[in-house]
Formats: sequence, C-alpha cells, structure tokens
Amino acid sequence: MATKAIKTKKTKTEAAVGDFAVIKTGGKQYFAKEGGILKIEKLAGSFKVGDAITFDEVLMTDDGSTSIFGAPMIKGAKVTATLEEEGRDKKVTTIKYKQKSRYFKKTGHRQPYMKVKITSIK
Repeated sequence: MATKAIKTKKTKTEAAVGDFAVIKTGGKQYFAKEGGILKIEKLAGSFKVGDAITFDEVLMTDDGSTSIFGAPMIKGAKVTATLEEEGRDKKVTTIKYKQKSRYFKKTGHRQPYMKVKITSIK
C-alpha cells in the first residue's frame, strides 16, 4: 500500500498547529512540531548534547493544507532534532509482599531518557 495525500479543511484550532509530524521511536509514537521539545526513550549509541539526531520512521506529516499518511511509514520523510539533555527519570519503586510468610521485596528503577528539540520536518 502506498502513502496517501489527503486535502482536508482545517478548523481554527487545527490551523494553529501548523507543520507537524508523528514519529515512532522507542516503541512509542510522538507528536513532533518544529521547535518543540520531546522527552523520548534513550537511544542506543553515544550522543553528546548538541548532536543532531534523525528520525526516519515518520508515520504522518501535515503542512497545514495536506496530510500525508504512511502505510505504515512515509518513504523519504525525515525529522531532524538536536539533543538538549540526557538523564534519568524519578525512581519508580515496586514492592512484593506476602502476609504471614515474612516475604518482602522492595526494588527501584530509574528509566533513562533523552530530551530532543525538533529542528526540521522534511
């Protein structure tokens, strides 16, 4: 199945959004707008603050008058971003407890993340 271009009539709120894309990374989908900041799952490889990151898995783009939907991805579409910050989220604790058997386990986990700023949508 090929990509489809659909012309749609926009409402005032949709017209205010402007150029945007829906990208897929880390098993999740993100709404990417030029100049916007996304908090995504940490990517494999070594990146430094200021490095350019390119997302090739673009599911949808919209330029204000035409929407393009991929099946499932749009061929040749790219979203470029720069790395703003790399860190770890707040700790999430899990507790396993069984009464009357002296069983108690408490574990914690901090998920790594990356903050990226969208620079261009092509």
